[in-house]
Amino acid sequence: MHDTTARTEHRLRRFISERLDAAGYRARSQLTVTAWEVPDEPVPFAEALTQDFAPFEVGSPWGRPWSTVWFHVRGQVPEGWAQDLSGAADGVGPVRLELLVDLGFSDAGPGFQTEGAIWSPDGVLLKGLEPRNHYLPLDVAPGEWVDLYVEAAANPDVPNGQWIKPTPMGDKATAGTDPIYELRAADLALLDVDVWELHQDVTALQGLMLELPADSPRRAEILRALEDMLDAVDPDDLPGTAASGREALADVRSAPASASAHRLHAVGHAHIDSAWLWPVRETVRKCARTFANVLNLMDTDPDVTFACSSAQQYAWMKEYYPELYARIAERVREGRFIPVGGMWVESDTNMPGGEALARQFVAGTQFFIDEFGVEPKEVWLPDSFGYTAALPQIARASGKEFLLTQKISWNDTNRFPHHTFEWAGTDGTRIFTHFPPVDTYNSMISGAELAKAQRQYAEKGRANTSLLPYGYGDGGGGPTREMLAAARRTADLEGSPKVTLSTPENFFTQARAEYADPPTWTGEMYLEYHRGTYTSQHRTKAGNRRSEHLLREAELWAATATVRTGAAYPADDLRRIWRLVLLQQFHDILPGSSIAWVHREAERNYTEIAAELESLIATAIGHLVGTGQDEIALNAGPFARAGVPALGGAAPAAEPGATIEPDGEGWVLSNSHLQVVVDARGLVTSLRDLPADREVVPAGMAANLLQVHRDIPNEWDAWDIDAHYRRVVSDLDAAEEIAVEPAGGGEETTRLVIRRRLGSSTITQRLELADDALEITTEVDWHERQKLLKLAFPVDVQAERATSEIQFGHLHRPTATNTSWDAARFETVAHRWVHVGEAGYGVAVANDQTYGHDIRADLDPAGRPITVVRQSLLRAPLFPDPDADQGAHVLRSSIRPGAGIAESVQEGYRMNLPVRTVAGAGTAAVAPLLRSDNDAVVIEAVKLAEDGSGDVIVRLYESLGGRATAAVTADFPVTSVTATDLLERPLGEGTGAVVATDAGTVTLGLRPFQICTLRFAR
Repeated sequence: MHDTTARTEHRLRRFISERLDAAGYRARSQLTVTAWEVPDEPVPFAEALTQDFAPFEVGSPWGRPWSTVWFHVRGQVPEGWAQDLSGAADGVGPVRLELLVDLGFSDAGPGFQTEGAIWSPDGVLLKGLEPRNHYLPLDVAPGEWVDLYVEAAANPDVPNGQWIKPTPMGDKATAGTDPIYELRAADLALLDVDVWELHQDVTALQGLMLELPADSPRRAEILRALEDMLDAVDPDDLPGTAASGREALADVRSAPASASAHRLHAVGHAHIDSAWLWPVRETVRKCARTFANVLNLMDTDPDVTFACSSAQQYAWMKEYYPELYARIAERVREGRFIPVGGMWVESDTNMPGGEALARQFVAGTQFFIDEFGVEPKEVWLPDSFGYTAALPQIARASGKEFLLTQKISWNDTNRFPHHTFEWAGTDGTRIFTHFPPVDTYNSMISGAELAKAQRQYAEKGRANTSLLPYGYGDGGGGPTREMLAAARRTADLEGSPKVTLSTPENFFTQARAEYADPPTWTGEMYLEYHRGTYTSQHRTKAGNRRSEHLLREAELWAATATVRTGAAYPADDLRRIWRLVLLQQFHDILPGSSIAWVHREAERNYTEIAAELESLIATAIGHLVGTGQDEIALNAGPFARAGVPALGGAAPAAEPGATIEPDGEGWVLSNSHLQVVVDARGLVTSLRDLPADREVVPAGMAANLLQVHRDIPNEWDAWDIDAHYRRVVSDLDAAEEIAVEPAGGGEETTRLVIRRRLGSSTITQRLELADDALEITTEVDWHERQKLLKLAFPVDVQAERATSEIQFGHLHRPTATNTSWDAARFETVAHRWVHVGEAGYGVAVANDQTYGHDIRADLDPAGRPITVVRQSLLRAPLFPDPDADQGAHVLRSSIRPGAGIAESVQEGYRMNLPVRTVAGAGTAAVAPLLRSDNDAVVIEAVKLAEDGSGDVIVRLYESLGGRATAAVTADFPVTSVTATDLLERPLGEGTGAVVATDAGTVTLGLRPFQICTLRFAR
């Protein structure tokens, strides 16, 4: 009589856990181990080989946090294994010889704990060691010696299962010195092939069975076959009976899938975060270990393909692991190791500036072309925290046709309605986009994952194909032989989707052919999660913003100096600096979600970047202006300012004066444009636009109001701001001191200084008038924990939508919360400015290093509609960096009444590109290389061509959201002008924005937000 279903399932689970899991290896022989602990940071193999290795006992502790220990393992293959290895052993199946090393692996999973790399004595990296992949196949005869080295990384498990608890493990200085791992095994072992294959059969069938309906005939059929398998094998002699167990499963394994089964293209993958819970230096080693794993699999399985993004990771291999890189390059030429994405790293897409996001594609794609002759056609961003509406155009302008991501499946409120669709950006450009319905970029090809992909696929009835990225990721590891076994068993299996080992190109080609008219999603893809990443680790964000604008200046002035004076263009230095800035825009660095080590290193890098760029700028300016008695103001911005031309220089103009006068207990700041009243609390109670005769601050309210919220998200401290933060707020409306100090611009130019205290933190604000804007500098010595500091500007306009700058344009978002989509968008990203307005009147709020905002419709005390703009200045999350944001910060904000979109754009550039004044110059004028006769068409970058030709490259965009015609004139001899893609390659006829060219003048016709790259040949 058969067991009941529940009893059989229980019997099966016990058989797997107690017998099958333990029977994979028929015999083991322990190797002799010696060890050398690296004193500090990791060293190359050649250096480790020269050290003195001391005897080391298996079972001993090793590895202080973040340290490296090299183990030397040696031993003979036992002579007694000869019969097994020859296949002549009676009554049992074949075996394979392997090295097994257990460094003390835990259940935390690959990439989040200790890892290792196995090296041959001649310096070849053979394979990585991971928690679920800790073997190396060997081809060594009985009696011969095995002689190998293991580079073991004592990377701590930073979260330790708790993703909100503060930990000292994220910084080498605080992580401790006691060993955290134990070497459990260093053995030669005989893998029992039949037992291993039986294990894969059982795993695949059990996984499928558990996903089928309880009353499904197919589920019952699989269960009974598994029951027959249990009867066929002898638990005390699995090597001798595993083949019989496999025979009992043969029929259910061979039943084909239905014709309507979902089709999955399985692509090997290892999403390796370029930094996160480990520093960048460890990412380099993670890549090497993972890629060695992949190459090892490829050596034994001709069907393995592997998609790998991030040119930076290839560049690391080229620099640090040249032998491994040569093997990678060979597999790339075969089409099996596949560069994808075409970006320098898998960057955040919300916060990088327009030119920086373009350079991600320029640097990454050009690297793949130069190194391998390969140009990826897809964007590959599975894990970034939301996707800017500018991305479709930028991607298509770099030659991309497809886009893959997965992260929007993490939404906490609304389910994204598509898996395969066209995504339209701000300028209307579309890109064919796919979200894998499996909802993971680290699939193990389990039955549960396959069933989920089939169940969730949103385009049923119209299309039936999705992509399955499989392989351990985040911390690396990649595909395993177990995953490949699962793919083969589910290639054509009744009750399961069909799994095909494939490539991204094959998938996208077939998916697009299958679904010729997919739906369209227009605008940003906002992630309803991880909203705190717009604000966490402010110094990292400030360094990024400053670096982007210094790079603009360095390229502009260097190009100008080269064209005007023949000075050498520092192409190599600029390329190197750009690559470092692009690396730090990775989606766990710039968003502020990495350990302390990562962010302290980023801050040091930004300091060095600033110093080097300032030096390049000073050198270029020196070539341009010479030495003498003149004073010159240089404007790298795209708009003329105070008598100084855009992209050029002129004698400094006198700044308009402003006054500050006491007014009762408060103060009044005035110039010809604005009158600002600051009360005794240091709050702006009146901001009057004098030319328009209009009050901006609502009656009974105050601007420049600092507000502090309790900020304890439900999980993911550095990542999340949860909506409940708004329920607890304190207004910082008490000033310890208000004083007047000179602002350095003349006798009448002064500023108001306001000092406040919050707990153990101090805040000093300086208010001054800058022509038609009120400028606020907020200096904070921040020592709060789990607090969110915002700066509020209530404005007396009834704005139905807020406009926020994004890359190469802007985006409108509603200020009301009519829908669940509106409600979920309670914290948003903006670049240099936001604008709110009603018909005929608007206000701009700008910044020099802030990204997070919340903007909402509200009521003033009398019940009249107003709009409140708040900048998110600082946070203080506890995980993964318990000291995030502690210390000194300086942030600048401005509010400009009477501004439209055009004025908002100008204010954003003004705040981020201050005019440079140079004394002792030999000239009081520097003519711009180029001019645009339409301020709507903004010159974003001026540089020399990447190919070293000396041609001048100019990147422009339409900034106001309308059609624009502009004449762009070069002030240097030009032989031809060509419209190009982002990689500076000529566009085909009719694909560019050029209307006409005439003697160095190009007439452009641009669509709303269109990007145009022009190549001026000299």
